[in-house]
Amino acid sequence: MYFSKQDIEQLPRVKRLNIINSVTGIKPANLIGSQSATGQDNLAIFSSVVHLGSNPALIGMFFRPQHEKPRDTYLNIKATGVYTINQVPGHLVENAHFTSAKFPHDISEFERCGISKERQFNFKAPFVKESQLKMGLELVDEVPIKANKTILIIGSILHLQFADQMMDAEGNLNIASIDAVGISGVNSYYALKRTDQFPYAHVSSVPDFKSQ
Repeated sequence: MYFSKQDIEQLPRVKRLNIINSVTGIKPANLIGSQSATGQDNLAIFSSVVHLGSNPALIGMFFRPQHEKPRDTYLNIKATGVYTINQVPGHLVENAHFTSAKFPHDISEFERCGISKERQFNFKAPFVKESQLKMGLELVDEVPIKANKTILIIGSILHLQFADQMMDAEGNLNIASIDAVGISGVNSYYALKRTDQFPYAHVSSVPDFKSQ
């Protein structure tokens, strides 16, 4: 199968969306918890969360264009400056998926989609109780992407919580140990399995693959 740039542009909208959303492979499934300035909770599934740096600990998250109709998650983060990122566990995947529906502003996805809300650390944004890997973040930067008007939101980790069994002595986290879920495209979900773990790569430690 081959598509040129012109082929891609001429595809039907939904088919193009599904293909291009899938070509980057499996991405982490996360529920973003936020609260409006008036106290209305919101929860939405995202597959665009990325690591940006460890010192300081920064996490990025890409938003679709917001200039025509801003969504609640974006508006809440801008209004309060805080939000949570909660890894989706396998048993919650159907509930989490339907948070992507365009509910009215006064409807809480926590309640409508059967997901438990958790308050911790005197933090304004709500956490997902069922999640075993969650973060509370503070908005530190917003970067507009000129090419397609998407937005990169950058958050600093204020609170980090995960199951004890996830971490080894060196700080590596085994995401598969908490039945975490990944997303490909806009509606396909995958179970995650760790297949290998290797030491940090130095030139001197690279195996002689040619002789194997």
